Amino acid sequence: MALKRIAVMGAGAVGCYYGAVLARAGHEVTLIARPQHVEAVRRDGLRLQMKDLDQKIPLQASTEANGVRGAQLVLFSVKSTDTEAAGNALAPHLERDAAIVTLQNGADNAERLASVLGREVIAAAVYVAVEMAGPGHVRHHGRGELVIGRSSRSEAIRAALGAAGVPVEISDNVAGVLWAKLIVNCAYNALSAITQLPYGRLVQGAGITDVMRDVVDECLAVARAAKVDLPSDMHEAVQRIAQTMPAQYSSTAQDLARKKKTEIEHLNGFVVRKGEALGVPTPVNRVLLALVQSLENKA
Repeated sequence: MALKRIAVMGAGAVGCYYGAVLARAGHEVTLIARPQHVEAVRRDGLRLQMKDLDQKIPLQASTEANGVRGAQLVLFSVKSTDTEAAGNALAPHLERDAAIVTLQNGADNAERLASVLGREVIAAAVYVAVEMAGPGHVRHHGRGELVIGRSSRSEAIRAALGAAGVPVEISDNVAGVLWAKLIVNCAYNALSAITQLPYGRLVQGAGITDVMRDVVDECLAVARAAKVDLPSDMHEAVQRIAQTMPAQYSSTAQDLARKKKTEIEHLNGFVVRKGEALGVPTPVNRVLLALVQSLENKA
């Protein structure tokens, strides 16, 4: 069955980007977002700004979770700190046969959301550089591909997103892919937030690549202890991000700049907690976690 009616729960930068490209391709899209974004979208449409495109796209928007009613596909993109609360708000309004995909940072959101909803949730690793440039205005800096877990709905999801120009890979090891993304985030997010620098400039700082290497080594040790099958050379993958996304600020940096709560507890904090449980020391991740939390409290 074609998935034409789509809802985005938690339409920040990532959710708005995928909602915009899907609506532009002819899908019926409803964004569930904060009031200032909803008001702007209802008034002017969602502005999608890309390298070769600057367009206002008409779509539906709501501040309430009941906006997902009738959706055949729900893209769940709230902050990791809000997964359970948003899942509880969503649950009464979901269609019985709706497919649910998490587009979130962190390695355990699909499991946490499935526990709340009592139904299948498909995990996805998201590779896109985007930011909210203002209410109802999403700016795309690069990439956009997804890796999703295999399920009975995966091919239909790939078809819907593929029709909108979104490359989708279906993986039998999405847990490993999510951990790989987590490790990249642990290497960049806190440092970009603390320095308020984009990736390309960040890695030029004295000693920064050495710190990033230490972060990755700790994450790899925790992953090995957790018996996670990682899909690639993580040190090389981390280096490549600064080359492919040089102008990108981490989501943690963007949150701190806007004096919003970050997801650091579900990035470096997740590695620290997992390391404690498995007896693996993670001192560099712990320092980065503490520094970002201190900056959060100061803000």
